[in-house]
Amino acid sequence: MQAIHSEPSKLLLLSRYGLAIVYVLMALVLSLVLQVPFGNPSWFFFPVAVIASTWFGGRGPGWVAVGISMLSALYFFTPPYRSWTVNLQDLPFFLAFIACQVATNRIISWRKQTEDSLERARDELEITVEERTAELKNANKAILQQVEEQKRTEEALQITRAELARVGRITTIGELTASIAHEVNQPLAAVVANADACVAWLSHQSPNLAEARAAAERAIDGATRASNVISRIRSLITKAATERDQVQLNEIIEEVMALVNFQASTNNISLMLELTPSLPMVFADRIQLQQVILNVTMNGFEAMSGVTDRPKQLLIRSQMQDSSHVTVSIQDSGVGVDADVLARLFEPFFTTRSEGIGMGLAISLSIIESHGGRLWAESTVNQGSVFRFTLPRGDDFSI
Repeated sequence: MQAIHSEPSKLLLLSRYGLAIVYVLMALVLSLVLQVPFGNPSWFFFPVAVIASTWFGGRGPGWVAVGISMLSALYFFTPPYRSWTVNLQDLPFFLAFIACQVATNRIISWRKQTEDSLERARDELEITVEERTAELKNANKAILQQVEEQKRTEEALQITRAELARVGRITTIGELTASIAHEVNQPLAAVVANADACVAWLSHQSPNLAEARAAAERAIDGATRASNVISRIRSLITKAATERDQVQLNEIIEEVMALVNFQASTNNISLMLELTPSLPMVFADRIQLQQVILNVTMNGFEAMSGVTDRPKQLLIRSQMQDSSHVTVSIQDSGVGVDADVLARLFEPFFTTRSEGIGMGLAISLSIIESHGGRLWAESTVNQGSVFRFTLPRGDDFSI
C-alpha cells in the first residue's frame, strides 16, 4: 500500500524537474532562433522559464532552471561564444543575469508559497466553518430538546402543584371539621336530651305517648342534622385517608424547594439549604409534611415581599435536636412580627394578611402535633422570623 502511494509521488517529482528542463530548453531554442534578428534576447526568455518552472514545479525545479539557464547563457550568449569562459568586460552582464535569475526564483517561490498558504488557510477555514456549523446545529438541536424537556418538567410541576393544592384543601377541611365540631355536638346533645325525655314520658305510670312521640321525633331530627353536617364534609373529600410511612425529611424539603424555586427566583429570594446528611427517618405522612413546609415557606415569601433594604433570603436547616428527635427550621429575612401577634399566629382564622384565611399555620400545627411533634415560631421585628418543628425518630414513634 505504501509503495502504491510513493510511486506517483516520485513520478510527479520527476515530471516537475523534467518540465523545468523543458522550459529552459524552449527558452534556449527561442533565444538562439531570435538571436540573429534581435541581437541577444536571452535575458527575456530564460527568466520566463525560471518563473514557469518555479511556479508550476516548486523551489527545487526552479533552482534547476536557474542552473541550466546560467550554463546556457554562459555557453551560447556570453563572449567568447561556445566557451565556458567569460571575458572580463562581459563579466558584469553575466553576473547581472545570474542575479536576475536568482531573484526571480526567490520572488516567485515566495509568492507561490504565500498563495499556497492562503489556499490551505482558506480550505482549513472552510472545514472549520463546516465543523462549527455542524456543532451549532447539534447544539441547537440539544437546546430544542432541553426546551421540550423543560416544558414537560413544568407541566409535571404544575400537576404536582395542583395536587398539593388539592391536598391543602383536604387538610383545610380536616381542620375545619375540628373547628365545627361543636356544631355537630349540639344536635347530638339534643338527640340525647330528647331521648331521655322520651324515656321519662314512657316511664310514668300513665305513659304520655304523645309527648314521648314528639321527643322521639325531635331526637330523629337532631340525629339527621348531625348526619347531614358530617355528610357535607365527607363529600368534599374524593380520595382515601392518607397513610404514614418511613420518610426522609431532607428529601421532602428538597421536593418542596423544587416546587417553589421558580417563585423564589421571580421574587429575588435566595433559597439556602443546610441539611444534615444521614438524618434519621421519621414516621409520617409525606404529603402532610410537604404541606407544612410549603405553608411556612410561602408565609416566609409573603413576609419578605416588602423588604427592600437587605437581601431576601430563606434558610432551611435540618438537624438532630437530641438523640430521639429531628428538627427542621425555616428562617426568613422578612419584616417579622411583635410579641402580641406571635402569640396568636397558630390560632385558627387569625391572619395578618387581608387576603388570608388564617388556617395555614393552624393546619400545620395540627399536622405536626398529630405526628407527635411540636411547632413553634420566633420573630424579631424588621429582622425576620424562624419557624421550627420537631418530630420523633421513625424508630421511636408509633401510632
